[in-house]
Amino acid sequence: MSNETITQSKTEIFTTKSMVLTALFAAILCILAPISLPIGPVPISLASFVIYISVYVLGWKRSAVMCAVYLLIGLVGLPVFSGFEGGVGKLAGPTGGYLIGYIFLAVVCGLFVDLFVADKIQNRVIHFIGMIVGTAVLYVFGTAWFCMSTRMGVVAALSVCVFPFIVGDLVKMLISVSVGPTLRTLVKKI
Repeated sequence: MSNETITQSKTEIFTTKSMVLTALFAAILCILAPISLPIGPVPISLASFVIYISVYVLGWKRSAVMCAVYLLIGLVGLPVFSGFEGGVGKLAGPTGGYLIGYIFLAVVCGLFVDLFVADKIQNRVIHFIGMIVGTAVLYVFGTAWFCMSTRMGVVAALSVCVFPFIVGDLVKMLISVSVGPTLRTLVKKI
């Protein structure tokens, strides 16, 4: 990799366009994530859907930054987490692992999207597989945190933290893989 490529890669994340898009997606995440359906200790929210879409528009680096910004906004107490909550207590609580896991979700999904151009249908399948892998990483990290926080067994935790979400997350992934490449193309034209 040449020095020019490295310099371009480092500065690409700091262009005005990229900063505005990252802030826009952080705002979208802050608006949609609190709207949740409380079905148990872990609610259903649109946060993962925003992240799935963001990796197409922002790439993995800026999506990870967007998730970190979202977490910092919630950490200072603004009600951006599920159920319109915020603060250290929510982040350190039983579902905090899922919140922190959003960064890993963005990195894993984003790497699959960035490495395989969406022009070909088989690459969209790879994107979908990448989203499954990223979501599995999110599930593992979040469920481990949940088990440590609540002293619940793994099987019991999976029944309340993972199994109820699989179908919904697969639907979010399918929608993202369908519209994400088009959004990526439109944003690149701007």
